[in-house]
Amino acid sequence: MITQEKKQYYAHKVQHNGTRALSVVNWTIGAILVGIIVGLFAGSFGLSMRYIIKTRETYPWLIYLLPVGAIIITFIYKKILKVKDSGTNTVIAAIQSDEALPLRLAPLIYIATLITHLVGGSAGREGAALQMGGAIGNGIGRAFKLNSTDKKTMIMCGMSAAFSALFGTPMAAAIFSMEVISVGIMHYAALVPCVISSLVARAIASYLGLHAEQYPIGAIPKFGIKNAIIICLFAILCGFVSIVFCLFMHKYESFLSNKLKNPYLKGLVGGTSVLLLTLIVGSQTYNSTGSAIIESCFTGATIGLEVFVLKIIFTTLTLSCGYKGGEIVPTLFIGATLGAAMGPILGLSPALLAAVGMGALFCGVTNCPVASLLICFELFGYEPMPYFLLGVSFSYWVSGYSGLYRAQKIVYSKYKSNYIDKHVQ
Repeated sequence: MITQEKKQYYAHKVQHNGTRALSVVNWTIGAILVGIIVGLFAGSFGLSMRYIIKTRETYPWLIYLLPVGAIIITFIYKKILKVKDSGTNTVIAAIQSDEALPLRLAPLIYIATLITHLVGGSAGREGAALQMGGAIGNGIGRAFKLNSTDKKTMIMCGMSAAFSALFGTPMAAAIFSMEVISVGIMHYAALVPCVISSLVARAIASYLGLHAEQYPIGAIPKFGIKNAIIICLFAILCGFVSIVFCLFMHKYESFLSNKLKNPYLKGLVGGTSVLLLTLIVGSQTYNSTGSAIIESCFTGATIGLEVFVLKIIFTTLTLSCGYKGGEIVPTLFIGATLGAAMGPILGLSPALLAAVGMGALFCGVTNCPVASLLICFELFGYEPMPYFLLGVSFSYWVSGYSGLYRAQKIVYSKYKSNYIDKHVQ
């Protein structure tokens, strides 16, 4: 005979299972919706970027509009956004707290990034992707009247979808948005929605003609003690370079902000400095994304050590004065060229070290070892796994508490199982 207590228990269990099933269905539908909308938005952005970069290459004189581009972007943000914009930090802060993430940020970063690349600013596109995806995800969350916690999951879904659509790395994109928020913990509650959004957005971007990047490494040398030691030494170098890159970015931005209170003057000075440096170098190799140089690292081209240094300087000057874009593609450029240049010196394949450098630098500046490994697997294949594993691990270890995103929190120490909860330096 079933007692009243058992009846209540079974009724509660049925109700709980029903609620959980409904939640799964709702999240699946929501994640698909985010993937579709962000995939279309990011896909159109990727195609626009392709056209803009080709236009700049066709008309090299557009480089002389660098100061004008910075002023236009500053004007657009001051008149339309009307709140302080901190790039990807804005999205990370919105997930960590209840800070506002306005939907109008999506079209603004879209337009501003296109202007940056049209005039030749040295930047990437993932900053735009993460901000667009986060803003759209947040907007959808508000439209569905989600609570604060669920809205943050929607923001992560949007970030994953945009990253996946533009970079063609759905595994890394799904994990990156959960890993980048708080170093030392993973937001596993967002795993399934982020995976769904990432895959849906990638499918839409592929349909629109945005294909995933893949770089041929060639023959993989046998992994042994000697090569392992070489990779560890190289990864340590990558960790130090990531610290230098982050330090340059933060210090120069603070210097400009302290010395030039007027944002228009700041944009003018910054744009002019990028233009002058371009004229001094004598080519536009370091302007825009530099994707052609990344590709050349895997085709046997000779790369000098000055290449990655110049990219650090160009990117620092660009992103510190008001241009929009992102730091990840420049990071991949720096890692690839550093690896290709160090290959002959260390006696390993330049293409292999370029691949390891890309993963190691990405990890060093984002503090995301799992996403970094997945990016390596998706871009280069699984065969060089031991090299990637060592490269990413040592770079993560050496880079310490530095990082590109100041809103990012180091929740647990990289060296001991201690709770520290501090922002990156």
